[in-house]
Amino acid sequence: MGPEGLTATAAEPVLGVAQSVTGRRWLWRGGDERLGLAIAQRLELPEIVGRLLAGRGVTADTATDFLDPTLRALLPDPSCLKDMEAAAARLADAVRRGEQVAVYGDYDVDGACAGALTVRVLRELGCEVTHYVPDRIREGYGPNGPAIAGLCDRGATLIVCVDCGIAAHEALEAARGRADVVVLDHHKSEGPVPDVAAVVNPNRLDCPSGLRHLCAAAVCFLAAVALQRVLRRSGFFAHRSEPRLLALLDLVALATVCDVMPLVGLNRALVAQGLKVMARREHAGIAALLEMAAVKEAPTAHTLGFVLGPRINASGRIGEPDLALRLLLLDDPVEARAIAARLDEVNRKRQEVEADVLTGAFAEAERQAEAGNPVLMICGEGWHPGVVGIVAGRVKERFNRPTLVASLAEGLARGSGRSVPGVDLGAAVIAARQSGLMLTGGGHAMAAGFSFEAARMEEVRAFLHDRLGHANTLPAAADLSVEGTITVQAATAGFAAEVGRLAPFGPGNEEPVFAIRRARIVRADRVGREGGTVRAFLEGEGGGRLKAVCFRAKEGPLAHLLLNSGGLPLHLCGTLRAESWNGTVSASLHVQDAAPALDG
Repeated sequence: MGPEGLTATAAEPVLGVAQSVTGRRWLWRGGDERLGLAIAQRLELPEIVGRLLAGRGVTADTATDFLDPTLRALLPDPSCLKDMEAAAARLADAVRRGEQVAVYGDYDVDGACAGALTVRVLRELGCEVTHYVPDRIREGYGPNGPAIAGLCDRGATLIVCVDCGIAAHEALEAARGRADVVVLDHHKSEGPVPDVAAVVNPNRLDCPSGLRHLCAAAVCFLAAVALQRVLRRSGFFAHRSEPRLLALLDLVALATVCDVMPLVGLNRALVAQGLKVMARREHAGIAALLEMAAVKEAPTAHTLGFVLGPRINASGRIGEPDLALRLLLLDDPVEARAIAARLDEVNRKRQEVEADVLTGAFAEAERQAEAGNPVLMICGEGWHPGVVGIVAGRVKERFNRPTLVASLAEGLARGSGRSVPGVDLGAAVIAARQSGLMLTGGGHAMAAGFSFEAARMEEVRAFLHDRLGHANTLPAAADLSVEGTITVQAATAGFAAEVGRLAPFGPGNEEPVFAIRRARIVRADRVGREGGTVRAFLEGEGGGRLKAVCFRAKEGPLAHLLLNSGGLPLHLCGTLRAESWNGTVSASLHVQDAAPALDG
């Protein structure tokens, strides 16, 4: 039995829900039903899979690679990236000479994974490799002159900047005449690239690769492929084995998901294959993190983004900046478990710090939203700079407005912003910096980092309001895109497993959301740490039972409705997953929204 509707062509909201309990409209995602049927018939797939593929723009010709993404089919020639041949040649020279190389990274997940991958490859090839991660508070993001000079003082003849460096013209000058520099980055480039040995970045203005959605770890993986090819052609591996690059795909998958890259094309293959590597738990650091988080099943994209990612990010936010990188480089499981435990402790501290900031940020956001501000700009004295980006994301989710959150200290505001689809926050922040209102500022459409003099706060606010005033046309809550309606009786483990064939899910391939029609809650309670999760058991009017869970419900209106439905029928929206427990596979609804069933 399948969904009752997947065409998404109707103008009316799904099940008539124009305003859910959280204030959202339920709208059809869209898609060509006839194309979906044709895909299903041609490839002998279940009709639901064909329809979901069609809704994602997949055709009969591309469906096989989508469902079974392989690097053999999707990996491009690394030389399509501007400067890749020069980068591979310089790295190969360092390997042949046994040079001392320094890898300069970033303190987030992508930076840690890109750094670990690069260090591992170069060490296996015989280089002496050190690594450096700047302190978020003392040094800020990216290369700085004193740190670069210090690496040269310690003997580095080649510095490889990973997940940073594209805009570090002045800082990298500190290496001139002392060490060569290779940049492996993916951040937006605004103009000429630094004058160094090689700058590989799919987002540099003159790069023809079309790979602008790669994370830095993926760029580093392609650089490793190119390096290995150069060495192979020169006979370097005549008497030694080649590095097992595919064994490093768990790092690439982790970075791709945590840096919120679209899971389509090459990224989809990198994550799909990387998850297979991670399931074998060959790397002690990742295995220790999975053990610390009590993950026993095969990891999914959700595991990477919501279980591993926060623990690794915690290192750069409020802990030792290179702690995560050191963990990802370990081969000793005992050492790895010790550092994983420290990261877990740091992450708990980060959650406490974040909760304190979030309370004040939500209150101020409420005031600004009621005043009709198109952009929410929230600043707090002494807020920890390591959590402002997370807080901005949470505020943005609740109010559906581009949000900037900053910490005030010593007359400066330093912070991060998060945006919503259709509102390019990065461009606005760059424009503010170029106009002289901000001291620093950069990013992309959905995220940005910035700093400005606190005394100019109202000028910055006015500039952003003028630049992004169209955000005022957004609804108070983001619309929920629904793929189809289904009854409780039809929401089986088999149906959920068929939907799961489209995994890994993420941006560009969002997990399908279904509306469950007229379900009654027979039991609901709070579970999890501090009761923040609501668990419920559903019955359908036509029969069937289904477990439902709503994470991060806390005290919000959705939690209140689930816990106090009084047996009245509800329409529920969420994702369906086939989950295994004690050898039994059953379906579970991960609730995202709900509304009283006023129809019928």
